[in-house]
Amino acid sequence: MFKGLPRLPKFTVPRRYDLELRPDLNACKFDGKLAVTLDVLQDTKYLVLNAADLVIANSSVCLRSTASSKVVNPSNVSVDAEDEILVLEFDETLPQEETILDIEFQGTLNDQMKGFYRSAYVINGEKRNMAVTQFEPADARRCFPCWDEPSYKATFKITVQAPVDRVVLSNMPAIEEKSDGHLRTVSFQESPIMSTYLVAIVVGELEFIERTTTAGNKVRVYCEVGKTKQGMFALDVAVRTLPYYAEYFGTPYPLPKLDMVAIPDFSAGAMENYGLVTYRETALLYDEQHSAAANKQRVAIVVTHELAHQWFGNLVTMEWWTHLWLNEGFATWVSYLAADYLFPEWKIWTQFMDQTVDAFRLDGLVGSHPIEVEVGHAREIDEIFDAISYRKGASIIRMLESYIGASVFQKGLNAYVKRYAWKNARTEDLWAVLSEESGESVNELMDSWTKQKGYPVVFAKLKGDKLELEQSQYLSSGKLGHGHWVIPVTLCYGSYSARKNALLREKLGSVSLPGIADSQKDVGSQPSWIKINVGQTSFYRVQYDDELAKRLRSAIEAGFLDATDRFGVLDDTYALCSACKQPLSALLSLMDVYRQELDYSVLSCLIDIAYKVSSVVSDAIPQSAADFKSFTINLLQFAAEKLGWDPIPGESHLNAMLRGQILEVLAQFGDEETKVEARRRFNSFLNDRSTTLLPADIRKAAYTAVMQNVTSSDKSGYESLLRIFRETDLSQEKVRILGSIASSPDSSVVREALDFSLSSEVRNQDAVFVLYGISKEGRETAWLWLKVTCSIVFQFFCGVGTVGNLCSCHSPIKPLDK
Repeated sequence: MFKGLPRLPKFTVPRRYDLELRPDLNACKFDGKLAVTLDVLQDTKYLVLNAADLVIANSSVCLRSTASSKVVNPSNVSVDAEDEILVLEFDETLPQEETILDIEFQGTLNDQMKGFYRSAYVINGEKRNMAVTQFEPADARRCFPCWDEPSYKATFKITVQAPVDRVVLSNMPAIEEKSDGHLRTVSFQESPIMSTYLVAIVVGELEFIERTTTAGNKVRVYCEVGKTKQGMFALDVAVRTLPYYAEYFGTPYPLPKLDMVAIPDFSAGAMENYGLVTYRETALLYDEQHSAAANKQRVAIVVTHELAHQWFGNLVTMEWWTHLWLNEGFATWVSYLAADYLFPEWKIWTQFMDQTVDAFRLDGLVGSHPIEVEVGHAREIDEIFDAISYRKGASIIRMLESYIGASVFQKGLNAYVKRYAWKNARTEDLWAVLSEESGESVNELMDSWTKQKGYPVVFAKLKGDKLELEQSQYLSSGKLGHGHWVIPVTLCYGSYSARKNALLREKLGSVSLPGIADSQKDVGSQPSWIKINVGQTSFYRVQYDDELAKRLRSAIEAGFLDATDRFGVLDDTYALCSACKQPLSALLSLMDVYRQELDYSVLSCLIDIAYKVSSVVSDAIPQSAADFKSFTINLLQFAAEKLGWDPIPGESHLNAMLRGQILEVLAQFGDEETKVEARRRFNSFLNDRSTTLLPADIRKAAYTAVMQNVTSSDKSGYESLLRIFRETDLSQEKVRILGSIASSPDSSVVREALDFSLSSEVRNQDAVFVLYGISKEGRETAWLWLKVTCSIVFQFFCGVGTVGNLCSCHSPIKPLDK
């Protein structure tokens, strides 16, 4: 009767969950007991809720009326495993009143990093398990039966029984603890209303450090025993960010505490559970000596992202997963706002272009999707956790803030948060509030960006005093697209003080630039340059005609353009070249202008483009591959000589990050001087890990350089890296090594590195980093390996044969490990 339901029926609404859980950390199982207070809203003989991978004691299921204490048992209890729903059928129509649903159940602490799962850690050489929850998007149902949709908000009263020597955490502070032999029972304060995907529980051997915010909120960072020092930076970021957000949103942080926990096995980067945020270790922990500057920045961005959700997502929650982008896009954008407040020297808004470029990359494909995707079944939700929801969402929010103004935008957000606090909202609700505050038709502007896929490219040419503009859809394939957008156009000409703003509503438009034609008539004068999309605040690309492109190159060479605009011109030119809208020669001549570039973000863009062009040239015209690599090496020599190998006292955070990137590309592109020096420093590091010769920022470059000389006949460098991998307990160092060991030009070494990625020594979530670092020579080997591996895993999970005979053709692979 209820099979195939996209969403749960509205017969009932849960108001409060009383949940008791008893995890067995050795047997990796758990028992649970649930009492849900709910309102029956319609005449019905059924209760329909979510449950998955649970064994439900049918005899324990009953309804108790809170008014009459009458108990009713269901005549039938059935679980649809495919749709993950639990159907309780009753002989009589249920009265429309408040009632309590009782259920007892059992489950498994799985190894899939979702639901209620186990994460392994080592204490004194002994491997142990912690119990962790990960419920977003729809996996609370794997821990307890529930109405597992974001609109069904309720309060949660949680009790957990665990070994006496384990720390037990949940969303709220503990209010009572009772010990009984080797077990203790911890009861937590009842939570405010929240969605099921935000409920969280952690049980394990953990240590913590703590501080208190200016508003009196206690903040803690929990991690494995012995690692608390690595949590100091994240703790400082959190303690400073909470008050900033409280002021920005005009609403105090509503919970009495905030815990942040580093989890050894974690599928995502972090999860914004209300009051108990969980993180992958690399996203929370930072070691002053062995973590790189890039690791530090990642910790800051991830922490500020997750804390933004405490307001935008947790306090005000999307009504359904169709509006996921509103949660994630906004949190991504505002995390940069907070990071810029905390660390203005990082020039984080120029680095924000990385978010936009990643969104461009996916959204330029024919197979892209709109920001708002109608999600039918829960099975479809995972498909929209991508660069469109996060990065394009963040980019168009930045575009909107720039268009209506930062102060008006903030006032609108304040009003939105106050109006929908403890409630659910849709995209249209935010647009309505922002329209009220700004007086602009926000939905008219934004609908063209959220409801259709893709993005525009604006072609510009100058005719007299008029700049003519034409929009079309950008597709990386070069094909003709049919999208149409309302585009906020900003431009400056000759200098940043001469600016114009306009809305390009139609396919064609123009902007008048009085006097620009006359300014070119003076003998010996430089023609005025025009830069469109000033500061790269809007989500579109620009193609200039040949004359305007030439003027921009001269402006960049003369130092007239800011870093963000230099980045934009370069990235737009590459994108147009890759879509066959401009010749490669146009890109190369532009790249040549950046020989004296020193900005971190701009050079990162240049390096990224160099990698991509090198890959294409190597495949299409292999005889020119070495020439292009030499061109890139020469292009980066100025920056490489300025930065050198060793940190300069007082240098910027950005230069520390840039040094490693430049040295790595020089090593990969075969600069012999770089490779020799990298190997010298690496050998010194092998003998003395405390040496200053190989600081964390350049280790990835050194590891890559070492692997350039590794062959099947001489694997000493590879074996040395594995030795460091086995000796370190720092996740960031392990990730650096995993990202390097497949960069050997010897395909047999690449194959060995890939096999290692599936060994028990590598955590499930980290195996992918080996794939990221594969050399060009190893790509074919990796593809064949991947096909074989997928075939073996598929057969295994379909029950064909035993592990032994499945692996006989490829013995290093152990499907059970994954």
